[in-house]
Order: sequence, then C-alpha cells, then structure tokens
Amino acid sequence: MSNASLLQLKNISASYGTKPILHGVDFQIASGEIVGVLGPNGAGKSTVLKSMFGMTEVISGDVEFLDQKIHPIAHELVKMGVAFVPQGRRVFTNLSVEENLEIGGFFLNDTKEVKRRIGEIYNLFPMLKEKRREKSSSLSGGQQQILAIARGLMVEPKLLLLDEPTLGLSPKAVKEVFVLIKRINTERKMAIVIVEHNLKSLLPIVDRVYVVDHGEVVFHGTPEKLEEHHVLERVYMGSFKREF
Repeated sequence: MSNASLLQLKNISASYGTKPILHGVDFQIASGEIVGVLGPNGAGKSTVLKSMFGMTEVISGDVEFLDQKIHPIAHELVKMGVAFVPQGRRVFTNLSVEENLEIGGFFLNDTKEVKRRIGEIYNLFPMLKEKRREKSSSLSGGQQQILAIARGLMVEPKLLLLDEPTLGLSPKAVKEVFVLIKRINTERKMAIVIVEHNLKSLLPIVDRVYVVDHGEVVFHGTPEKLEEHHVLERVYMGSFKREF
C-alpha cells in the first residue's frame, strides 16, 4: 500500500434536497489500498461514496483528488480515473455481456482502445469471455455483479468505488466477489472503497475502515482496532462515544 493521497474529503457536509445527510466528514484514500465503510442502515455510508463521485449535493467542505481541489462531477471523474459501481447489480439485461462492457468504454471514442480493454477484461474474467454473446439477463446474480464491476474497470480507474457489491447474493457468490475484489487490488494496484455489511468477508481484505453513524465518522482505523474496541457492537447499541 502506498501512502500517497489519492482522494480526500475534508469536513464534508452533504444533503439530499433540504435533508442533511453528512455532517463534517473527513475521509482519506491512499493509492493502492482497500478501505471499508461500515455502519447501520441509513447512517450515510452510500452518501459518502456519492459525495466523492458528484452524485449528491455537497453543502460545505472540500474534495481533493491527487492533492487538487475539485468539484466532483461524475463524467469528469470517470475521465480522471474514478469508477463507481452502485448497489443492485446494475447491468443492461437486454444487452449482451460484451455490449455492457462496450458501454463502459463509451467515453473513449476509440473502437480499437475499447476492444483492447475488453480483451484485458476477458483475461481477468474468463467467465465473461465464455458468455460474451449471451444476454446479461441470463447470468446468475454473482455473475451480474462481476459484470458490473468489470464494466467499471473499462475506464482503467485509479480508484474504484463499490456500493454494497454483495447485496442479495448467495454465500458462494459473496465469496467469489470478494476474491475478485482482492485480486483486482493486488494485480492492478488499484485503490478500492467498499460500502458493505458482510463483515466476515470484508474485514480480512481491507487495510482500514471508517464507521459512519448519523452522518458522522465515529471511528477510523485498522480492522484489528475496530474489533479490539468492539466499535460496531457499541454503535448499534447506541453507547459509542467518539473517542478515537
């Protein structure tokens, strides 16, 4: 893991319309690391990712990418090297696997480059190559999630944002998706931020975790420190004090 700062949120407050969601959030991602975002339902975890990607209104605070202050706009961040994979296995079910990947490279305007990147995706995920002509609706839930992640990789991101990548998947598929995430991180030296509830699978692969509760970061540290201080249990019980 590199110590070079890739993306930072500094004292970010964000809202949906008139409803405040995040309150003074600080968050940092270093190049090449995996960071987990944990917390109760409705705590603001997904909004943290959306604030990074320009998908929610940032009321105050700063967002920095490669030490430069930016105003996050999704299509511009894609060109800068940030990919966002939302929850819910968002694939185009009426299109083939390969057509889904082609959409992931739409901004390139270079047919040869799109084909080259698809070739790299197939090397990484042979299963997708085998099913490249099939409609994505024919894939299992786990395979659709892999396709959604693979489509995000078409932009060759420096940073991959994953929102609940194992939501609704079978235990076998959950295991496959986490093996894939770790492989992407290891082979491509790619920074990854994951919002996830499946702690058993998540904690062994992350370098650091943030715990969000009521729109605030209440803990930041290693998985070992998280477990040592029983942070999540105390958050869910409502007895956690912001002492870290």
